[in-house]
Amino acid sequence: MTSAFGSAPVGRGDPVSTPARPTRPSAARAPRKRWARAGGTGWLFVLPAVVMYAAFVLRPLVLTIQYSFYNWNGIGVARWAGLDNYLTVFTDSDLLKIIGNALVLIVFFSFVPVALGLLVASLVRRITTGAFGTVVRTVLFLPQVIPLVAAGIAWSWLLSSNGLINQLLRAVGLGGVARAWLGDFDTALPAVGVIGAWVLLGLCTILLVTGMSKIDPALYEAARLDGAGPIREFFAVTLPSLRQEIGVCLTVTIIAALASFDIVYISTSGGPGLQTTVPGLEIYRLAFSQRQVGLASALAVVLMLLVLLCVLPIQRLTRGDKS
Repeated sequence: MTSAFGSAPVGRGDPVSTPARPTRPSAARAPRKRWARAGGTGWLFVLPAVVMYAAFVLRPLVLTIQYSFYNWNGIGVARWAGLDNYLTVFTDSDLLKIIGNALVLIVFFSFVPVALGLLVASLVRRITTGAFGTVVRTVLFLPQVIPLVAAGIAWSWLLSSNGLINQLLRAVGLGGVARAWLGDFDTALPAVGVIGAWVLLGLCTILLVTGMSKIDPALYEAARLDGAGPIREFFAVTLPSLRQEIGVCLTVTIIAALASFDIVYISTSGGPGLQTTVPGLEIYRLAFSQRQVGLASALAVVLMLLVLLCVLPIQRLTRGDKS
């Protein structure tokens, strides 16, 4: 017989080949495939990061909470204190003033940069094209690149008694206003806030300019057809479209205000008195200078809860609608 496709004749006695059956995966390979399908391979890639995060973030966090319930000098035997350290944080007038200083810095570190960032971003958006726009964005973002220690030193020189700020005031006939801005009890904290606002303004501006570039130009055209001017365009189109970007700016800047340390340490060291002392600086002093590790840990836990109390509502209010 000859096959329909023109192959060689096959006799009755010749053996007919049968197709080979597919081999089943071995018992050892089947669980491995199931594990890979379940995402096991992905966990192997993130395992080093998880280990580092657990070792340098989660473990210190747990130890801080544990130390907050003890009286310990960092060397000797720790004694159980219960909630005494937390009662001290909420009843000691100096510690309450220090927490209040951090809340005041939120105005300068967060609200001022975001408000000015919206204004500057609205102006920059109109000149984002070309080399001039690139230069403007670079200059605005430059304070974020400068180390905070260098920024603190530079502003300490500018705001000193014979600094550039006071020299300019004297040059225009306002010598009576000149003072040691970082050494005066009335102006020290606002002066530190100005430094923080200057540092964070560029970050907020760049984030907001990026968000404005994503807004559909048709929305602005429709607003203009309805007779909207620049101010109405801003409140009707720009501001609602930047809800998520504003949320990011507020989150980053509020955390920077509550966790501030380096700018304060370099510019004023917390003085004069306790006028510019913030929780981060006080935690450092309590733990390493006064050897009150338990009280420092309790203040750190309260600071963490304060950050969450401020940030979580912002995240909830500015979160985009899920489709």
